[in-house]
Amino acid sequence: MKKILRNYVFWTYQRGSVHYDVMVTLILLFIFVSPHVIPYHDRPVERTLPPSQILVRSDGHAGLMYQVDAATLGAMNGDSDPQTKLRSIIAPISGDVTIDRWQPVKGPDGKKIIAYRVWAHR
Repeated sequence: MKKILRNYVFWTYQRGSVHYDVMVTLILLFIFVSPHVIPYHDRPVERTLPPSQILVRSDGHAGLMYQVDAATLGAMNGDSDPQTKLRSIIAPISGDVTIDRWQPVKGPDGKKIIAYRVWAHR
């Protein structure tokens, strides 16, 4: 038993042997089953943009998704309508666009709005 365990640890079995197949199966089980069993607590990091910067991505269809920092929107004077403000922020980048929808992005605490996502097309 001690010799078998030592051979597993040092990976000394030849390819195609039963013990080699067992080791590979155990590794694959760990890779595919462990994320469902072990709570790694990893989540995608929400990008926070410096004020006055806008992140532009394709929405996967014919439009674009813009992420505008909340400080940029808050620094604008004038009209209180957020959609009008968002359009005036996006217009210098993309020209005249039609905003399909927009939504606030909340911070890690779930309360404070850190940015706005805007889906628009030309």
